[in-house]
Amino acid sequence: MELWFSEFHTPDVKHSIRVERQLYSKQSDYQRIDIFESPEFGRVLALDGNVMLTERDEFIYDEMITHVPMAVHPGIRDILVIGAGDGGVVRELTRYDRVQRIDLVEMDPQVVEACRIFLPGNACRLDDARVKIYFENALRFIRRCEAEYDLIIVDSNDPFGPSEGLFTREFYGICYNALREDGIMVNQQGSPFYAHDAEAMQRSHKRIVNTFPISRVYQAHIPTYAAGYWLFGFASKKYHPVDDLNVEAWRALNLRTRYYTPRLHVGAFALPAFLEDMLQEVEE
Repeated sequence: MELWFSEFHTPDVKHSIRVERQLYSKQSDYQRIDIFESPEFGRVLALDGNVMLTERDEFIYDEMITHVPMAVHPGIRDILVIGAGDGGVVRELTRYDRVQRIDLVEMDPQVVEACRIFLPGNACRLDDARVKIYFENALRFIRRCEAEYDLIIVDSNDPFGPSEGLFTREFYGICYNALREDGIMVNQQGSPFYAHDAEAMQRSHKRIVNTFPISRVYQAHIPTYAAGYWLFGFASKKYHPVDDLNVEAWRALNLRTRYYTPRLHVGAFALPAFLEDMLQEVEE
């Protein structure tokens, strides 16, 4: 008998992955957590029936949400990561010697526990001495912070249900206050392809534009995410994501990456016409 995991991207579209075996399944206080093995994508983490990452393509997401701001801002030392309990974002950030502190705020300790056991490739740097994990509500945590971080990475679920509060204008204002005078916030912006996702992306972008003086959107192609097409937001008090990219300095670090390159960095901000129109609609 064949077993398949299916995630609905819309009521009329679903993405299915053949499953070899279930490795973990638990209902935490916040969500259902499933990890299973698949022949095509390796191990897959799903929360409430939605794919969060796969071993096969997680590097795309984690590299693009971390190396883009790190290659722009030369003085990032103190970082706040919201969500990302799997550890992939932390793994990439700890590759930078200049980073002194990474505060990881994850709502659900069961996610971290499961990923330490079943996704060690992601969770392998959660015990780095520079990392401190806080299991609490991100809004409550960040309200206590003022001019404390050089970079905030918001690696949340989609803007529905428990994560909806991380896409409000209030939240982005609190992030602004928690950043130093030249700080950067990067967040996942979802997919612009299907109508429901596109509307959520536009709402989020409008709120960020109204909060930060510099706000841009960039893209990556992630096979297991909706339409295989994903967006990130780059919001900054000072640095422009392309004009202030320091290619030579980043290359001098000799970091080996599988997706991110400085050339791709520039290209990721060159958006298709339909997306530019969608962004301009809410910017105006």
